Amino acid sequence: MAIVASGNCLERNAWICGDYVETRSDELTAALREHVWLTVSAVVIGLVIAVPLVLLARRWRIVVPWIGGLTSVLYTVPSLAFFALLLPVTGLSTTTVRIGLVAYTLVILFRGLLAGLDAVPDSARDAARGMGYGSVRLLVTVEIPLALPAIVAAIRLATVSTIALVTVGAVIGHGGLGSLIYDGLNSTFKAEVLTASVLCVALAVVTDLLLVALQWLVTPWRHRRRRGTGRGAVDNRGGFGGGFGGSGSGSGGGGGGGRGRSSGVEVPSGIAEGTAR
Repeated sequence: MAIVASGNCLERNAWICGDYVETRSDELTAALREHVWLTVSAVVIGLVIAVPLVLLARRWRIVVPWIGGLTSVLYTVPSLAFFALLLPVTGLSTTTVRIGLVAYTLVILFRGLLAGLDAVPDSARDAARGMGYGSVRLLVTVEIPLALPAIVAAIRLATVSTIALVTVGAVIGHGGLGSLIYDGLNSTFKAEVLTASVLCVALAVVTDLLLVALQWLVTPWRHRRRRGTGRGAVDNRGGFGGGFGGSGSGSGGGGGGGRGRSSGVEVPSGIAEGTAR
């Protein structure tokens, strides 16, 4: 069995074949582009749907089990069956694949975003409300920054899962790199199977690393706290950090309430500075 390319690797049907990459580069690029586009569009649409559902669930907690149950039911439907159910409506198109992918992202995004926002300490909300924060300002400047690690983690999981699920779309001719894997398996074209598989794995790994880097960039206060150079969780010198003191003097929401014990909540320094003023 030929494994490493030597001579004319296409004729030898080797697993590793540089000639295949050279001669089929346009085909590989087109498949990779479709794979990326299906993934990005599905996750973005999933977020557009999940965010209002999370806000609705936080306002009326009674709907949480209903929304969670519905998204869970969608997630349990096998992907092939899901695509088959959509065929009479959307046909053999990328729309069929995209609808299925969006449905699968919802359970991850809804639960991840809701869990992240629910994990924000009540002391943080109380301190912000005591300083005159309205519901929108509280959400944007306090809750979302504190929930960012959980939010990004949910997006990471949804994105990597979607990259894997896109390959199933090959059964209806729109699976990105999965289409090449499917075709290669049917024709026993080893180089096509291995090359497309490696690209799919590489896409998932690179995407995950990029999202990790994004989380690092949007949560700089976490790194400052680890290095001991920032004013991360609770600034005992006063300001907004005093509002998070576990037993500060008085209400703990003002400038002098920060002499109590630290609650360990990581607060973005921008929030602390802005509210201290």
